[in-house]
Amino acid sequence: MDRKTEQSKRHQFDAYCKKILRNEARDAYDERKRRQGKEVLFSEMSPRELGKLSFTPEYFRFEQLLRVRGIDFIVNDEGLFEALGALSAQRREIVLLSYYMGLTDREIGQVVGMERANVQYHRSQALKELGNMLDEMEDSL
Repeated sequence: MDRKTEQSKRHQFDAYCKKILRNEARDAYDERKRRQGKEVLFSEMSPRELGKLSFTPEYFRFEQLLRVRGIDFIVNDEGLFEALGALSAQRREIVLLSYYMGLTDREIGQVVGMERANVQYHRSQALKELGNMLDEMEDSL
């Protein structure tokens, strides 16, 4: 092979290598940008989001049952369990039927033998009590 042909092949190979490297660099840059759009630093996550990422083994989990009208309700939060236990039986029943069973005030009224407006009053008062008790528990920690 003459010198010019060999030099031409080297230039072609050089251009090919540069093109490959340029494309690989662009692919790496695009991949990094794509990941940045999906990834979030732990320091930027809210406590609630971090809680979803953690795993607590079964033997460390809090789990208690509350029975209302023959239905077992599982409560996984110790503070909530204590606060629900401090409510009157009637208000605890209304809260559990409303938030765990998803019943409307009218349906709860039919179950407990009370007018819808009374159910609404007792539920709102129970939620205020629960909020105050949970705030007190949080402040004591």
